[in-house]
Amino acid sequence: MTIVIHAENLTKRFGQFTAVDRVSFRVEQGEVIGYLGPNGSGKTTTIRMLIGLLLPTEGKANVLGYDVVQQSEQIRKRIGYMSQKFALYRELTVEENISFYAGVYGVQNRNRLVEVLDLLGLRTLAHERVDELSTGWRQRVALAAAIVHHPQLLFLDEPTSGIDPTARRAFWDLIYALVEKGVTAFVTTHYMDEAEYCTRVGIMRSGKLLAMDTPPNLNTLYLPGPVFEVIAQPLLPALNALSACPGVIRARLLSDHLSAFTTPDVNATKLKKAMRDAGFIKARVEPSEPTLEDVFLALEAS
Repeated sequence: MTIVIHAENLTKRFGQFTAVDRVSFRVEQGEVIGYLGPNGSGKTTTIRMLIGLLLPTEGKANVLGYDVVQQSEQIRKRIGYMSQKFALYRELTVEENISFYAGVYGVQNRNRLVEVLDLLGLRTLAHERVDELSTGWRQRVALAAAIVHHPQLLFLDEPTSGIDPTARRAFWDLIYALVEKGVTAFVTTHYMDEAEYCTRVGIMRSGKLLAMDTPPNLNTLYLPGPVFEVIAQPLLPALNALSACPGVIRARLLSDHLSAFTTPDVNATKLKKAMRDAGFIKARVEPSEPTLEDVFLALEAS
């Protein structure tokens, strides 16, 4: 399999602040990589180094076989980049924006513009001004501008931020339509549930890459034991009691119930008894499917 991104000990410091701390990973052609983490964790800085907009303080990286320091111009010709605030011209129409970016990349074929409009469902909006579109549709226009030149690799920085769940799912469908055509996608997000769309997921925190693997492997490798859903009232006292139960590594409040990830020796019967011993006689304890947020919290606690 062809390696399209290879980062080794990639580091970026701004004065005394380390934004990205010795990050290493590889991305293979055709993958969809989710780069997850809270705001300020180093996701955007990683991308900016990979596309040559920032010079690494230490470490090295190759993208599509080109060195990010010495050959950044070659990289930028071959990638699509959609930043958090993509520079669309809101006073122009959808078609005019895409035509502009086609010209920037030297794309002269009019058929390619039509192809992109159709692929992203923008044909009926081609003559609408961008400032009259919803956020979700503007994100589609931004994606169209990023792919008009047939890039081999897409860097999408928080592409679904600020759009509703339905539009988010539709946007991921578009990403997979591109992947089916041979594109590799590297997508940053702070939405943990978007891991389900990814081939592999990297989890960032405070500039460090804590883990990168498939979602099932992350659950297996980094959750030491089972996860349980606990229903007990009142919630806050129950949360304190659950946190103090033997074998509970971390407990958290989820809407109208509690969740706990535990050591391997804990089972539902033991946890229910511990909660009842703490005074929560009617407590219900049921096994729960682990989520990537559980993995993130487990890594944070380690």
